Amino acid sequence: MATALRDWLDKPNTGRGVRLAADDGSWEFRDYGALASAARRSAATLIEDGVRPGDVVCVVLPTDFTCIETYFGVWAAGGTVCLITPPLFQNGDDYVAHVAAILRQAKPVLTIASAGLTDLVQRAMTDAGLAGGPREPRLADAEADVRPAGELALLQFTSGSSGAPRGVMVTWENLEANCELIARMAGYEDGDVVASWLPLYHDMGLIGAFITPIARQGELRLMRPDHFIRDPASWIRCFAEARHTAAPPFAFAYTARKVKPEQLEGIDLSGWKMALAGAEPIDPHSLETFAQLLEPFGFDRKTFKPGYGMAETTLLVTMDHAQRPPVAIRPDGESLAFGEPVRILEQHSLGPESLGAKSGWIVGCGTPEEDVPVWIVDDDGTVLEPGRLGEIVVGGASACQGYYAGAEGKSTRFGTDPAGEGWAVYTGDAGFFHEGQLFVLGRMGDSIKVRGRSVYVEDLEAKLAEVTRLGKGRLTVVAVPGAGQKGLALFAETNDAPWAEEVREVLRRRVGEDVEVTLVVGHGLIQRTSSGKPRRRYMWEQYQAGRMAGARPVE
Repeated sequence: MATALRDWLDKPNTGRGVRLAADDGSWEFRDYGALASAARRSAATLIEDGVRPGDVVCVVLPTDFTCIETYFGVWAAGGTVCLITPPLFQNGDDYVAHVAAILRQAKPVLTIASAGLTDLVQRAMTDAGLAGGPREPRLADAEADVRPAGELALLQFTSGSSGAPRGVMVTWENLEANCELIARMAGYEDGDVVASWLPLYHDMGLIGAFITPIARQGELRLMRPDHFIRDPASWIRCFAEARHTAAPPFAFAYTARKVKPEQLEGIDLSGWKMALAGAEPIDPHSLETFAQLLEPFGFDRKTFKPGYGMAETTLLVTMDHAQRPPVAIRPDGESLAFGEPVRILEQHSLGPESLGAKSGWIVGCGTPEEDVPVWIVDDDGTVLEPGRLGEIVVGGASACQGYYAGAEGKSTRFGTDPAGEGWAVYTGDAGFFHEGQLFVLGRMGDSIKVRGRSVYVEDLEAKLAEVTRLGKGRLTVVAVPGAGQKGLALFAETNDAPWAEEVREVLRRRVGEDVEVTLVVGHGLIQRTSSGKPRRRYMWEQYQAGRMAGARPVE
């Protein structure tokens, strides 16, 4: 199978390439000629090791040039890539268990890991029942010819926010369709510069900010996530020449908190074309604080492009690519019932009045394109008219066929679309259309029923962040089995809880007297997936089993 996304390996543009951020703040450049040569030399070693078209190769490497050449080396050898995150904040045992769960499903013919990770990966391979061990990346002296590809381009493992990780089967057709959609929605033009610090093992970083620009041989400025955390100003300085980026909302708020205007003196951001915001519910406050920091340097609120997507749809579903500031609304929480109309209490375009718009506010994620149809359905799968709340269903060429090795999702499913005409992903996400735009509330599984209505834990988190003054990233609400019909747990990263009674009162008003509330405090409690989403169910299970170090219940 020939694929357009690999064409550059045979016809590299030596006048363009990738700039990789170094720890000292400098940038190392390699042109596409050097990268293509290294990828084909990497492919030669893979072929020597027995990799054949369609074989799965797992890659456990940090973001560097070795990772780039190994990734495209697998593609040049005709293989299917499965990128696995290097350890972040997990302890060794948790990381080994996570990698073993992936390897058990992926059953790779080869696993490649950097020198510092081979011991952990060896343990994971043993736990997964795989023979042998990982090998370190290497290059042959001679380049291999690019081989025909198998059906799957990627095994893209979900981040595990709603259970164990599962491998999404991404075909070449899925990937090519989604990369074309991304470029079209972003207004990408030949030669545009993309800047990213997103991890490559997550769909937004891998497909949107890595594969798409490289396949088009555009200029890419690539940072590691820890570079961004240490110095977010270095990411902003890229946009003196870069035109596109993508990030979750917390990154915009984090930048606004950490970066001082004097760190940006002399730069001109007026050429910045797109800052896609996605991967988690988008609150207007985070975007506005970022806009106010950068507005004196030429940043325009129209640059924000809120979007919605997921691994099961390859990546992108919708993006608000209209030339306008994002639209924010505050729905009435009491009206959020499946199949029922959503009442809108307030609405505005992103601007100064967005400051403080956190709890209960959501931002529009654009209007679906004709080739990526989106439906909202009720519990019975009946299509709902615009304005009513239901499950988001996505069709089109980017809708993946399912999970690898027969795995099944707890809330996301695959099947015939509501029109009975094609394949679709039943996302497990709740949303509705308003004035033509898709508004996303979050995972259906992260909600509880109150008097027949769904209350979403993300909405509760935003409200409790205000009450506790901890900030949204330092607390997580989990819907759990309670002594009665339902229960809630609040995990807060703090040692004190002077707000405990006020929190209980807020929850009683929002979810009713019959909901059992558990408050847990301590440092380092919140466990997150590779994409930054709270691992809610896992946290509750760890707490219940007494395995959450430092956790202390609040009476």
